[in-house]
Amino acid sequence: MNYSRLGRTGISASVIGLGCGGHSRLGLTQGKTEDEAANLVRSALDMGINFIDTAEFYGTEAVVGKGIRGVPREQIYLSTKALPNWQDRLCTAPEMRMRIDACLGRLGVDYVDVFHLHAVLLEEYAYCREELVPLLLDMKTEGKIRFLGITEQFLTDTNHQMLRAALKDTIWDVMMIGFSILNPSARNTVLPETIRQDVGTLCMFAVRRALSRPAALVELMEGLESAGLIGAFDRTSPLGFLEEPGVAESLQDAAYRYCRWEPGMNVVLSGTGDLNHLRANSESLNRGPLPPATVGRLSAMFEKVDSVSGD
Repeated sequence: MNYSRLGRTGISASVIGLGCGGHSRLGLTQGKTEDEAANLVRSALDMGINFIDTAEFYGTEAVVGKGIRGVPREQIYLSTKALPNWQDRLCTAPEMRMRIDACLGRLGVDYVDVFHLHAVLLEEYAYCREELVPLLLDMKTEGKIRFLGITEQFLTDTNHQMLRAALKDTIWDVMMIGFSILNPSARNTVLPETIRQDVGTLCMFAVRRALSRPAALVELMEGLESAGLIGAFDRTSPLGFLEEPGVAESLQDAAYRYCRWEPGMNVVLSGTGDLNHLRANSESLNRGPLPPATVGRLSAMFEKVDSVSGD
């Protein structure tokens, strides 16, 4: 397992982080039991994965807590999150405190390494900064939170408006960013500033629906072509050049490695309920970078795209 410094946190995190949300939620949405999901968490730790990302919204905090039980706390880096909304309105600071304490209780820990405000929209950001950040700083002083994080709602904010606003402040230690072959726009709008401020970065959406289902990829790329955002492409195999000898073992392998070796990207999250799938993703993220010519070809192909998430 390779490890990466998570920005100014100083955390030495595995380059693959176990994502406990997404479509799978550790397999719980696919019929796996809580014990099976907890065993997947333990297997991830055995593989050398030491960074685990969950959230109140995912419903997987208790499973993660079960999976890490008995493991020395200092060997694991835990990240969890809470949405700024609560009961159809923006959450008050006292309510957020209650929710964070509940997160800790479900995880069975006294503190989390990173606590994120989750999927924040641009129009919510000012409220979060003024009303919720002081609480997070208080809880940091109390030892319940080590570092402050924020995540974007990439499905709707595909050009990173919220994160660009958040980077005007200097309060965020970690940011979760949507970045992939299909939408690398954070390279120009977010990552230069996270590098400058030494903000730790977590990559989400490295592989989503369009990069795992050929028909969905063709459909997405046809839409981009119609909008004038990409040029003509081979509809029989739109990204087939990635699977040529000496490039990558699969489209998914290429997608993970593209994100892993992007300058300024520290940890790439991978969510799954299948251990073999997790092992394959880990192997990809521990491989070397794609050939420079391939990276250049991809970047030129999608350089105008900031309108899709790939989901």
